Amino acid sequence: MRLENRNAIVTGSGNGIGRAIARRFASEGAKVTVAELEEDSGRETVELIRQTGGEAVFVETDTSDSMSVKSAVAAAISAHGDIDLLVNNAAAFVFGKVEDVTQDDWMRVFGVNVIGYANCVREILPSMRRASGGAIVNIASVSSFVAQPEFIPYNASKGAVAQLTRCLAMDLAVDNIRVNAVCPGAIRTRATDNHIASLGLDPEEAVKEFGQDSILKRMGEPEEIASGVLFLASDEASFMTGAHIVIDGGASID
Repeated sequence: MRLENRNAIVTGSGNGIGRAIARRFASEGAKVTVAELEEDSGRETVELIRQTGGEAVFVETDTSDSMSVKSAVAAAISAHGDIDLLVNNAAAFVFGKVEDVTQDDWMRVFGVNVIGYANCVREILPSMRRASGGAIVNIASVSSFVAQPEFIPYNASKGAVAQLTRCLAMDLAVDNIRVNAVCPGAIRTRATDNHIASLGLDPEEAVKEFGQDSILKRMGEPEEIASGVLFLASDEASFMTGAHIVIDGGASID
């Protein structure tokens, strides 16, 4: 029970990595607020947590909207008290070459992946300060530091998340708030399946192909990312801040 009685907000936790994190946190004793834009999937995550004896509430949240975030944080505090943990996971997946990406595309990907993270941090700060500290984990990506073809908007946003993490860690250390990031590689999620479909690829063949980039020769699972996030959120990482843990099966070591 490494997170016993901690109050956690996990954004984008209706499916994939976010759901895995929310469920793992609850299994370790945290009271979880599922901050998710999609009501059906968000409520499903809450039900899965409750079925295993955990405590969770759903709050419909658009992280790119500062007023939506403000309402979500207020609801989380009302349900569980001051916030101890924040996981910024909600993401927009926008890919393409620079000439193919519209102004609206840029606004969407940065609005969710960067400004959305900042919105959430800003709104939870008064609560974390009242609690004399806390931990923030940002979901970055190997795309934060590896160039990929026709990934310009997504990679640019994730590069910004890496720097946001470092700067927040520096500014918030005085408040005993640790800020770290996890950088997943190729993980099998709904977003991955959607990307495969958009490319017109056979799903099973694509999963095998994507897995070949890893020296372990497979894609990762959301639960494996949740393990890294749990570590950073727990007291086991009490001397870590401004760090980026890469979980990619060794794909980026060369």
